Amino acid sequence: MTKESNVSVEKKAARKPVAKRKPTQILKSGGRKTVKAKSSTPKKQKQSGKLSDAAHYMLMAVGALIFVFGFYFFFIRPYSYRWKPCYGMKAYGVCLPYGYAVHGIDVSHHQDDIDWKALKTVQYAQFPIRFVFIKATEGGDFKDRAFDYNFAEADSTHFIRGAYHFYNPNTDPVKQADFFIDNVKLKAGDLPPVLDIEKKPKDVDKLKKDLQIWLNRVERHYKVKPILYTSYKFKNKYLSDSVFNTYPYWIAHYYVDSVRYEGEWKFWQHTDVGTMPGIREQVDLNVFNGSMSELLELTIKD
Repeated sequence: MTKESNVSVEKKAARKPVAKRKPTQILKSGGRKTVKAKSSTPKKQKQSGKLSDAAHYMLMAVGALIFVFGFYFFFIRPYSYRWKPCYGMKAYGVCLPYGYAVHGIDVSHHQDDIDWKALKTVQYAQFPIRFVFIKATEGGDFKDRAFDYNFAEADSTHFIRGAYHFYNPNTDPVKQADFFIDNVKLKAGDLPPVLDIEKKPKDVDKLKKDLQIWLNRVERHYKVKPILYTSYKFKNKYLSDSVFNTYPYWIAHYYVDSVRYEGEWKFWQHTDVGTMPGIREQVDLNVFNGSMSELLELTIKD
């Protein structure tokens, strides 16, 4: 028998659809150049890019406006009174509050060495300086290095003088009161002792109790009601009850035409940028809310 040769049958696989090729151009040199097909994607990306740029510049503009308004609100507006035109009484480098006849200053070691003979000339100025408050102590163990000299010189140059204690809410009030008493010898004709409270408390109720301890202890020793010094905001926020309203109030409120505090007050510290002969550094200026005879009535008696 003749053997038949094996015949293989090849099945053709189904062809996949051929993707469209990018057209080519024949170069003169014989090579081929592929021409990219146009697509809508870059146009969309370009538009979105423009939108993101616009949003970026808008955010920058908004941020700049917020910065400008914030800078004005916190750093310019509170001190704008400094640059207002003065239509009233100008002296000691500032525009003095209208309607007050009795003026004074307060000093500490921050004013460096004071020439009290030169400073004495302000007693005969157009707006004479009558009284001086002098920093004595702070906390339970810090005595102002210039206190003894300033306190003695204020007396010898015939200013009505007073002494103040800068209160530390974190220190025992009895220790602070005793430290002030040990270092400050007041006499007839001096102003009552001053409690200066500026530091924000962690516990308001505790602060009130401690301040009352200091005030009572100092009052018993000097036999006169102490003066309470603080800003009008601090007074309204932390010390706005009837107990503290019984003390003569020395209000700190800078760069304003008038006192905004609605209660009674005796002294007003109206600026911290005053200039005085005999004092190289700027100094706090104050007015007394009353006449000269009323100021003398406030002083310690025999």
